[in-house]
Amino acid sequence: MRVLNFGSLNIDYVYHVEHILSPGETLSSKQMEVFPGGKGMNQSIALARAGVEVYHAGMIGEDDGQFLLDTCSENRVNTHLIRTVKGKSGHAVIQVDETARNSILLYGGGNRRITKEYVDEVLGYFDEGDLLVLQNEVNMVDYIIDAAYEKGMRIILNPSPFDKELERCDFSKVSLFLVNEIEGRLLAGTGYETEEDGEKLIEGIMKKYKEAGVALTMGEKGAFFAGGDQWYYQKCFPVDAVDTTAAGDTFTGYFVAGLLKGGRMETIMEMAAKAAAIAVSRKGAAPSIPRMEEVMLFGDSK
Repeated sequence: MRVLNFGSLNIDYVYHVEHILSPGETLSSKQMEVFPGGKGMNQSIALARAGVEVYHAGMIGEDDGQFLLDTCSENRVNTHLIRTVKGKSGHAVIQVDETARNSILLYGGGNRRITKEYVDEVLGYFDEGDLLVLQNEVNMVDYIIDAAYEKGMRIILNPSPFDKELERCDFSKVSLFLVNEIEGRLLAGTGYETEEDGEKLIEGIMKKYKEAGVALTMGEKGAFFAGGDQWYYQKCFPVDAVDTTAAGDTFTGYFVAGLLKGGRMETIMEMAAKAAAIAVSRKGAAPSIPRMEEVMLFGDSK
């Protein structure tokens, strides 16, 4: 089985501020840093650092994309399917406050230049039973889902950002959803707009998508998984948080890696939670993602 991640590649401009800006407010930042990132790239690096051979597909800009291509290669992500287009790569403007909360503004750049021809070219390298990991930071997500489903690929979707573009997607073709609390409420729909109980929220998602599995992350409240006859809750591992930007992507990469390795759900959830805890204790998106040996050595919190 081969693993394809069809997703975004961003340059992250991170501004450290006292608090997240309000409308009309001007505030000086304490520090500015530049990191490689993007949900797609972060998840590919997390998969690779968890020991999975992953192929990444996506677009980078000719003006600034080499930085992203080099980062993928350095982390043993297969880059043969990444293409370069005119202009700039996608980027994000990220505010990180003193409590490590963040606010993210995205510019699509190369991530919004996906074409049907390119999708068909990429999927031509994969077969029935191969795994596709998707997020919503590239265009053509609906077509990618449809085309991959026709090939018999298993589809894992992190529907983030959760916007109107997703209304065109046939979620019945998705095998596994990975969502945070906000995305979970939107996925569950009417009646769950303010739900804070993880068990009730994941039950609401499962009512709509009975054939899929769901992994729900809720920050300090921990994480839940439901699918088939399995139900599991995982506590979080408290750390001194510095930057939460790649926490969900790290969890996703390690969770999917655990599934591919055939681990027990208890072990999979624990490893994913530990990896996410390590990530939030470091600056940046992709650079914060730990390697498997670090996760293995990470002790249980008392």
